Amino acid sequence: MANAVRDPRSVLITGASSGIGAALARAYAAPGVTLFLSGRNAERLEQVAAAARQSGAQVNTRTLDVDDREATAAWVAEADATAPLELAIANAGISAGTGSGAESAEQARAIFATNLGGVLNTLDPGIERMRERGRGQIAIVSSLAAFRGFPGAPAYCASKAAVRVWGEALRGHLADAGIGVSVVCPGFVETPMTSVNAFPMPFLMDADRAAWRIKRRLAKDKPRISFPRPLAAAVWLLAALPPGVTDALLSRLPAKD
Repeated sequence: MANAVRDPRSVLITGASSGIGAALARAYAAPGVTLFLSGRNAERLEQVAAAARQSGAQVNTRTLDVDDREATAAWVAEADATAPLELAIANAGISAGTGSGAESAEQARAIFATNLGGVLNTLDPGIERMRERGRGQIAIVSSLAAFRGFPGAPAYCASKAAVRVWGEALRGHLADAGIGVSVVCPGFVETPMTSVNAFPMPFLMDADRAAWRIKRRLAKDKPRISFPRPLAAAVWLLAALPPGVTDALLSRLPAKD
């Protein structure tokens, strides 16, 4: 817990125009807090910023796509120069699957560019600056889908698995530098991303409730923040069983559009 930032005053959040990112912005908004929020939808991003300002936070927004390495690095550097970052949350992500047929190469590459490349583009420059100060905290939003590849969303599962493992490795690597690292693995959360799912989503959770869980556990420097517990336990079991046992079951699950 030595590297946890219990009450961060400078917080950067990507993918803040909706879903978990917007909910995290609301959760951290308070007097004396400076928020740096990015998203692809300028109108929705400004609505989130306005709500955060009403809670007393200083808010800076930037409309950008995190798969643009140079633009993202410039934004992170500008944010850190304005108010040295104490917490950076790489939350931006996209989702798609095989619901409309085979997953195209273009779709897979787009998912990896945002879900993996976007995380690297956001956190690499942030880590560099935190290392210079000898303190800071980063959070990577992965998914419970990171623990087992599901045939209905190959690239999404793989991209989330990549950032989960990267974050878990970074935690030990950056500990001596005074930087805390947590990987967030939520289940189904009510967001625009899940609103297109035409299949049952067990233990579906409100985004604000999810954000408060994440905030509380980040304050305790939890290595992995997985929820809800019943769904997390089911996914861990699937991951532990041999593929020969689980493949037939998973092939019958509905695919994501």
